[in-house]
Amino acid sequence: MLDTKTVTAIILVAGNSTRFGQNRNKNFEEINRKSVLYYSLKAFDENKYIDNIVIAVKKEEISKVKTIIEQENFTKNVKIVIGGSSRKESVYNCIKDVNSDIVIIHDGARPIIKQEYISKCVENMEKFKGVAVGVKSKDTIKITDENNIVINTTKRDNTWIIQTPQCFNRKVLLKMHDKYKNEDVTDDCELLEIDNYKVKIIEGDYTNIKITTYEDLNIAKEFLK
Repeated sequence: MLDTKTVTAIILVAGNSTRFGQNRNKNFEEINRKSVLYYSLKAFDENKYIDNIVIAVKKEEISKVKTIIEQENFTKNVKIVIGGSSRKESVYNCIKDVNSDIVIIHDGARPIIKQEYISKCVENMEKFKGVAVGVKSKDTIKITDENNIVINTTKRDNTWIIQTPQCFNRKVLLKMHDKYKNEDVTDDCELLEIDNYKVKIIEGDYTNIKITTYEDLNIAKEFLK
C-alpha cells in the first residue's frame, strides 16, 4: 500500500550544461524572476506523495542551491548531496544517501513538470519496480548500424521519447547500480531493462521540455504563462 511507503524526490542539477552554451549551469537561469531549479523543487514540494527532497549538486555550486532553498518556504526537508562526474554517478550518490522505499528522479532542468505525472509515477509503483514519463515520437525513428545504414524502422505507436520523472523501488535501483556499475546507460530505466524488469511508461505531454539550449528558456516562459 502506498500510504505505508516513503518517497524521496531526487532532483539532478550537477550536469555540465555543455549544450546550453553560456558557460554556466542552466538550472540557475531565471524564468519570471525564479530559477529553473525553483520550479522543479516547487512541483515536488507540493506533491502529496513526496516526503522529502534530495538535490544532486556540484560541490562548487552548493552555495547557490542553498540560497535558492533558503529564499523559499518549502514545506518539505530538502537535502543537498554532492553529485558525481556523470548522471549515473549522481543518482547513485543520492540513492545511497536515503532510506526511502521509493525514489522519483527528475531533471532539474525540466521546470514544467505537472502534478498528475508525478502522482501517476508513484501510484504505478504498486505494480512495477520502475516507471517513467514519456511521449510518443512524432517522427519515424530508424535504427542504423555503425555505418549509418538502416537496419530497422520502429513503429511510431510503440516508439517513445523518455522524459523525467522516473520512479523506482529504491532497493531494486540500488542493486542494479551495484550490479551494472560499468554499464554505460543514458537513464536509470535501462539498468532495470538489462535485468528484465518490466518498466511502465506513463504518457506525458510535450510541454515537459528539458532546457538544453538558451532558446529553450523562451519556450519554457511561454509554457509557464
